[in-house]
Amino acid sequence: MTGMGHALGAAGAIVRRELRRFVEQRSRLASALVRPLLWLMVFAAGFQNVFGVSIIPPYQTYVTYQVYVLPGLAAMVLLFNGMQSSLSLVYDREMGMMRLLLTAPLPRWWLLLAKLAAGVALSLVQVYAFLGVAALFDVRLPALGYLTVLPALVLAALMLGAIGLLLSATIRQLENFAGAMNFVIFPMFFLSSALYPLWKIAEAAAAPVHYLCLVNPFTYAVELIRFAAYGEVAPVALGVVLGVTAVAFALACRAYDPQRGLLGRARAQPA
Repeated sequence: MTGMGHALGAAGAIVRRELRRFVEQRSRLASALVRPLLWLMVFAAGFQNVFGVSIIPPYQTYVTYQVYVLPGLAAMVLLFNGMQSSLSLVYDREMGMMRLLLTAPLPRWWLLLAKLAAGVALSLVQVYAFLGVAALFDVRLPALGYLTVLPALVLAALMLGAIGLLLSATIRQLENFAGAMNFVIFPMFFLSSALYPLWKIAEAAAAPVHYLCLVNPFTYAVELIRFAAYGEVAPVALGVVLGVTAVAFALACRAYDPQRGLLGRARAQPA
């Protein structure tokens, strides 16, 4: 019981540290809302008469383009926050905080899981803030959808956060993070169903582009959120999200092992 209390106390301290950092960085919430709101208010408004959305599951009738992209933009918030949490890990590692954390007498997977849980909590705050602002512009989910979408948001945030953890272990310096993000965030976002249905991509683009969308895990995070918002479960999307989360987190735990992982090999190499 003493060991369990110590583990829970350490996890709580990590979560509180991340929440305190978020509160102190007052512009962080605003910056997290600016990106999806610009897409919703400018891009979606400008293209609503260009992109027609037919009646496809989970929709029972025709919907406006703004309504269609709303789940994708919510997933966009999760994606950016998951990668930003990775940025904080790289920063902590350079400043020495991460090394102190990893030397704590607790399983490394537990410490990384606490870090992941803190990122998920922050993601949920930002997503619901975005959905609240979007509702002010008359772009809403179904009333019950704000509740039914919560489990899907948690699972999607876990997956994207686990991918971020794995990515952070491969980046040796903070300066290299921006370049890595350009090869992760934007391809994941644009090669997905966040902005347009996959059948439109298959109809208008080459087959390799459609294939990349199908193997992109972010596509399944978007669809999981989209179906959950309408009280439905997407079994394939759920399976992919759970599978990718488990694999990415296991690889991240291995990568953060100083004896076997990428961090140990990086320290052994000359800077």
